[in-house]
Amino acid sequence: MKLKTLKLKNFRSYKEEVSIDFDDLTTFVGKNDCGKSTILEALDIFFNNGTGTVKLDKDDINKHAVAENDYEICISACFEDLPAKVILDATNETSLKKEFLLNKNNQLEIIKKYPNAGKEKVFIRAIHPCNKECCDLLQKKDSELKKIVEKYNLECDDSRKNAFLREAIWNHFKDNLDLKDIEIDVTKGDTKSIWDNLQTYLPIYSLFQSDRKNSDGDSEVQDPLKEAVKQILSNDSIKSKLKEVSEEVTEVLKDVSVRTLEKLKEMNPTLANTLIPIIPDSESLKWADVFKSVSIASDEGIPVNKRGSGVKRLILLNFFRAEAEKRLSDTNAKSIIYAIEEPETSQHFQHQKLLIKALKELSQKNNTQVIITTHSATIVKELNFDNLRLVSNINGIKSVSKILENNLPYPSLNEVNYIAFDEITEEYHNELYGFIELENQLNNYKAGKTEIPYIRLKKDGSEQHESKILSEYIRHQIHHPENTSNPKYTFEQLKESIETMRNFIQTLP
Repeated sequence: MKLKTLKLKNFRSYKEEVSIDFDDLTTFVGKNDCGKSTILEALDIFFNNGTGTVKLDKDDINKHAVAENDYEICISACFEDLPAKVILDATNETSLKKEFLLNKNNQLEIIKKYPNAGKEKVFIRAIHPCNKECCDLLQKKDSELKKIVEKYNLECDDSRKNAFLREAIWNHFKDNLDLKDIEIDVTKGDTKSIWDNLQTYLPIYSLFQSDRKNSDGDSEVQDPLKEAVKQILSNDSIKSKLKEVSEEVTEVLKDVSVRTLEKLKEMNPTLANTLIPIIPDSESLKWADVFKSVSIASDEGIPVNKRGSGVKRLILLNFFRAEAEKRLSDTNAKSIIYAIEEPETSQHFQHQKLLIKALKELSQKNNTQVIITTHSATIVKELNFDNLRLVSNINGIKSVSKILENNLPYPSLNEVNYIAFDEITEEYHNELYGFIELENQLNNYKAGKTEIPYIRLKKDGSEQHESKILSEYIRHQIHHPENTSNPKYTFEQLKESIETMRNFIQTLP
């Protein structure tokens, strides 16, 4: 399965329902505190039911909703690339389509509602039979389904299996199913066992947060290595060898204890008779404790927690991946979602480029999705427009939208960084100025604008006094840093010039 859409309502800053689309690689950009991390944490709550990184509490309910006496958080997700066969009850193979568990877009849509931020209620939104003679079949027991089959004398391929019983009933009413778009409660009656089975097919979701600790004692470091120790010690060959060692040590201990007590009897027989040597058998020995200090260090013996923050974070990120993949192997799930907050944290500029390249390659693997948030203009410039989602909060209204290539009349990732991060750069200034020039609009742009004095440095070393509009003044200074005869433009002037050029470009036909 792959995550296609997430919907949030009344969760933290998201009051009105917001729909968010996902691809194999999805990157959320936007200003600080706009709600990027909230999306990743909502997914952790949805997939991991409070056993993951994030725990739901009453402070997660949107404050404006609380003021309106609405205390229910709603997090829902739609999935595509669904398994052809699923087991929903007992060992009966069926399909989501046969069970009428798909929405109008042929997606599996799971809705989780958390009244007062408490225990989840789970629903599946689907186009489902509502004819009273054949509705609620998923909630009926085996005996109830058989009664309906017997009532209508229906043929059933295998009356011992609920999936076949339901199929026979629905086939009988195929011309009068009264299909409607409804929410099916899968946390009550026999549907609970169906939901228990169904959720094992959902993607494994693992969240790596930006503010996590960076030490080799963290669970992401310790857990995979400790799990590896458990697996090694469960190997029959290893267990046999350890048993031999244990038995040999036990025999020596018995000999030592017997000889010790014999000597004690010579000095205090009464005390010696009250003492009994206690030696645990090999099965009760906790061999894993021998390896409780497992860690990773460099070839010079330097532990992870003594390395640079960038190295520590990179190592931990891959421990995180290893643990997520182990979880995947332990379930029916066939897909995995890596969610990583600000992968650029503590990483050098060049390392950021290598890291995003690796994440892009990771997202191209079968049944793998990668979700990240970023404040890095460097990372944005390594992505495609389809990978980007802009999270914004305008006049208190939250939105998450795809980045359009035509915000300007040409595709510009510098424009994305400007919108998402207010990034003001000479590179972006050059890009805007160059576009106006290429479109033969420079004279129109310059018309009517105030000019400021500029001293041109000629090849013979002499100076020529000219006047230029602000954008042209900045352009010349960027291209001729050797000319120090003019006052350096300020950041405010660079920002003003960029905004003026953007506004002009957006008026062009």
